[in-house]
Amino acid sequence: MKLKSIKFISKLLIVLSIAFLNSTVSAQKPINGNGKAYLKTSLNAYSFTKPLLNYAKGRANGPQMTLFEFMDFAAEQGFEAVDLTGYFFPGYPEVPSDDFIYKVKRYAFQKGLDISGTGVRNDFADPDPVKRKADVKHVKEWIDVAAKLGAPVIRVFSGPVPEGYKDKWDEVAEYMAVSLKECAEYGKQRGVLVGVQNHGDFLSTADQTIKIVEMVNSDWFGVIVDVGYFITPDPYADIEKVMPYAVNFQLKESVFGAKSTIKTDLLKIMDIIIRAGYRGYIPIETLSATGGNKDKNDELVGDEKRSAYDPYTAVPAFLKEVKAAQKLAFNL
Repeated sequence: MKLKSIKFISKLLIVLSIAFLNSTVSAQKPINGNGKAYLKTSLNAYSFTKPLLNYAKGRANGPQMTLFEFMDFAAEQGFEAVDLTGYFFPGYPEVPSDDFIYKVKRYAFQKGLDISGTGVRNDFADPDPVKRKADVKHVKEWIDVAAKLGAPVIRVFSGPVPEGYKDKWDEVAEYMAVSLKECAEYGKQRGVLVGVQNHGDFLSTADQTIKIVEMVNSDWFGVIVDVGYFITPDPYADIEKVMPYAVNFQLKESVFGAKSTIKTDLLKIMDIIIRAGYRGYIPIETLSATGGNKDKNDELVGDEKRSAYDPYTAVPAFLKEVKAAQKLAFNL
């Protein structure tokens, strides 16, 4: 009886929190699209996940790369910014020292690079309130890191659909929105936008993603548009739909997942960006066939298989394609 009462009170608090949020603030307004579209290219560190993790975790075997070497590479290739995902800071999930944070910030400045964002691992779909509370604390700690780095955006996830909650989307969304709202409020205090990334998990479609944004209802909360993770028949339609709430990007080689050899129609993406009036960074993220949205539309791959992944060749090749499409679409 006591356990049932606790569960009832927990659910009641969530409902009251949502009701309070909805009654005290106006409807979510578009966060972007306030002028002529403008883009700056950025390189997402996840493109070099293997060598970066090898170094960050002190693995002796395999290629290694420091965050500083990653920035060297980005600068040499002509990127304007870097997205420094938190996983690749030595000691993650622990917060790095101020000394290390400021060394990274100074080095980026010396290389002529902006830091377009950072990101963390979290799961706000988890039905356990204790675990969600711990993840809120984790996000807040890394919002502080983002502020010290000068990163305008921090990337968070919704999380996978919990076991037994497949048909309870609205129930999960209610408690998820409370956690995300708390993060956004802290981001506001520190001057850092919080962006949730559609990741083919709890947020698989534009409609789901927008619904969460509207529930959080904060000028400091938006969408990290992952072009490769909308699990829908027409990912381009979903990309366009979320654009008013875009605060950053994950531009990938295929909108149909890491296994697919069907290339992203970059001119179509640029057209969507131009019509949306998006002004900001467009981080690119290249992936191996075993990474990213590997289960998405495998039938589109057919008999053609992707070649072995080498970020040192994949990144420059994709950047060249992105810049060519940008030049053509923007009449540069």
